[in-house]
Amino acid sequence: GPGPAQEGAELAAVIGATVPTGFEQTAAEEVQEKLGSASRISRDRGKIYFSVPARSLPQVHRLRSVDNLFVVVEEFKDYQFKENKEDALKDLEDLVKKLPWTDPLKVWELNNSLKKKKTKRKKHNLQSPASKEKLSDGGEEGGADQKDPNDQEDCAQNIAGVEPAGSQDTEKPQGVVSQNGGEEEEEDNEQLDARDEVQASSGSGTKAGDGQTAEGEGKVLKFRVTCNRAGDKHSFTSNEAARDFGGAVQEHFQWKADMTNFDVEVLLNIHNNEVVVGIALTEESLHRRNITHFGPTTLRSTLAYGMLRLCDPQPTDIIVDPMCGTGAIPIEGAAEWPCCYHIAGDNNPQAVKRTANNISSLLRKNESKDSSTALGIPLDIIQWDICNLPLRTGSVDIVVTDMPFGKRIGSKKKNWDLYPACLMEMGRICTPGTGRAVLLTQDKKCFAKALSRVGHIWRRAQTVWVNVGGLHAAVYLLRRTWERAEERRSFW
Repeated sequence: GPGPAQEGAELAAVIGATVPTGFEQTAAEEVQEKLGSASRISRDRGKIYFSVPARSLPQVHRLRSVDNLFVVVEEFKDYQFKENKEDALKDLEDLVKKLPWTDPLKVWELNNSLKKKKTKRKKHNLQSPASKEKLSDGGEEGGADQKDPNDQEDCAQNIAGVEPAGSQDTEKPQGVVSQNGGEEEEEDNEQLDARDEVQASSGSGTKAGDGQTAEGEGKVLKFRVTCNRAGDKHSFTSNEAARDFGGAVQEHFQWKADMTNFDVEVLLNIHNNEVVVGIALTEESLHRRNITHFGPTTLRSTLAYGMLRLCDPQPTDIIVDPMCGTGAIPIEGAAEWPCCYHIAGDNNPQAVKRTANNISSLLRKNESKDSSTALGIPLDIIQWDICNLPLRTGSVDIVVTDMPFGKRIGSKKKNWDLYPACLMEMGRICTPGTGRAVLLTQDKKCFAKALSRVGHIWRRAQTVWVNVGGLHAAVYLLRRTWERAEERRSFW
């Protein structure tokens, strides 16, 4: 028959992408710019949908603002759930045989063949010293996404057990109340409980379909259902929905349920009366790219990208991250805006070391690609005092940084002194009139107070509410006024 290439030429895919909450618009602009497709932003925050020909899948995977990708099987804008729990669940079960699975499964297969090509190339540099330190990142999604174990899960962002290795699959949040946009909704999130879990070896080269064998081997696909449910009008939990929907999937395809070692992850997203059925195209969130050495508060690369995009970097701009931590922002910046000069700094020697390691991993990666053209990266890392930067007054175009939350690093009390001092110093190094700053913080009260004290230097142009590892945070875009900043004390 026709190879996947010819098939992929005509095949259309509706792609769903999860993005950092608040940056849906940014992601939509990136999709328009790089794929030429218009996006629909979901009412369920943190997701966008767009259509592309399946042959564009490689470009889709290169998007910088998306965390996870899935192909939409079908979407119901106004699904009427029955009042009675048994009836509601029975309807979901019956849905499985009516869904148009064929094309989405072809997209999934095409996506798999891309993934295989990728992993073959990677094999030889797996044991880099970097991978050893990976283990110290708390083993939880996204390095440690500024995440406090006592914080409530916002499950839309944090799919329990997306990362089978070492993920705490046991703590299954049930009926968590989230403060999303002030509307009290119950959110929960489960995978189908595989009653007959057998750790069979995972074969490759599989074809999806009604359990037919692939390439002469009797290989049954293994699958898992992940359900995200949000809203207060449902009579069932996500756990029950995943279980019953999963049972029907198992029957329909004759696949085998396996929570940890699955080939196919079927997604059932329920948000009030919106129901979306999808198939996952990413195993591990894309936001972990570029970072090999994680610190206690490593920022998601996708969020770093969104923040940088807010300040619209122009060629030759000098972009400074004065509190760079492990360097997620400047590393993302140098990768995407190579015509700018990125300066990273931190007062913590450990952070500086991690950033330096992340930069050299990136340099090694560039060299292995094509040594003849491998340029350096326009990025430097310096240890400095955040409140006394060794930079000339007015010499910087953009400051982008993740301010200490006072949770994992520092304290809320210290922030009251630190924030105003930082804002003054950022104002001093930024060019009056054109300079801008994008700052992420969770300590919003303290930030507002600090900003009111430096109102002559900075004015707030935009606020984006985001969710960072379960903490409600804000990204502020500030614009530098024309006011001259006081020069620094005599020692300078």
